[in-house]
Amino acid sequence: MKLRITEEAKQQLEQIQDPERPLIRLFYDTEGCGCGVNGLPTIRLEKEERPTDRKVENEDYSVIIDDQQATFFKKDMKLDFMRGTFRLSSPDGILNPIIPIKDVKEGATV
Repeated sequence: MKLRITEEAKQQLEQIQDPERPLIRLFYDTEGCGCGVNGLPTIRLEKEERPTDRKVENEDYSVIIDDQQATFFKKDMKLDFMRGTFRLSSPDGILNPIIPIKDVKEGATV
């Protein structure tokens, strides 16, 4: 699995970096979506890896994903930043067009 981060997204990530949470987690958010298969692929800042995590290929950041949640993501993805929000996409289409900065910084991953 690979995540390419555009220059715009890198600039925004640099502005919101938190030394307490240096990792980027790909996260399938099901909060308020009904059940575990209904959700949105998103990102969160994370403080540490878990035993069930695996690394996602990225040249600039340490990116991780829970092994079970990996099925909800594509093998090749892009993280961009436009119109004030992050956007996660793949060659097949958009995975999540609106990922608010606040959610990336403050969103829970448990």
